Amino acid sequence: MKRFSQKKIISILGLILLYLSIKILSNIGIIDSYLQLNITIIGINIILAVGLNLITGFTGQFSLGHAAFMSIGAYTSAILTAKLGQPFIVAILVSGVTAALAGVLIGIPTLRLKGDYLAIATLGFGEIIRIIALNIDYIGGAIGFNDIPQYTNWNWVFFMTVATVVLINHFNNSYHGRACVAIKEDEIAAEAMGVNTTYY
Repeated sequence: MKRFSQKKIISILGLILLYLSIKILSNIGIIDSYLQLNITIIGINIILAVGLNLITGFTGQFSLGHAAFMSIGAYTSAILTAKLGQPFIVAILVSGVTAALAGVLIGIPTLRLKGDYLAIATLGFGEIIRIIALNIDYIGGAIGFNDIPQYTNWNWVFFMTVATVVLINHFNNSYHGRACVAIKEDEIAAEAMGVNTTYY
């Protein structure tokens, strides 16, 4: 317990030091707007990778449509801020719920799929979302979505990235996380031990 507490304190101090370092270097001009943009993109991709690791790494399910759910959330947020003039916080919350609902909708028909079959189903879903996005003029079509308010900066992304990593870490150490690992190791044995494999 003592070792865990020390590790936790070191992690918190490291994050504070990292944040303050970026903040100070940005204020004195060493980290310019281009580098800040790269830091923002890195943080967003960390969030994507951590979410994908939960599905592929811990549960062992081969999903190829993860980016589709991220794009649903991104487009929803962009529409709410650029087209409908909604506050950024509202857009973030609604886009998260929208992406989650999309996950439920694709998850229900694929409950019993695994391996290559799940990969094909999620790949197909990703292609559907890509084609829809390319053919809707309201969101820019093939040209892309323009004139999006630049609310997102590295500060927002830093804290969202930390929150995501902490949340996923707590999930992995919980009963639900151990159930996901059990499914990955041996789905039949996990089901025999009382794990609801369909639920997870």
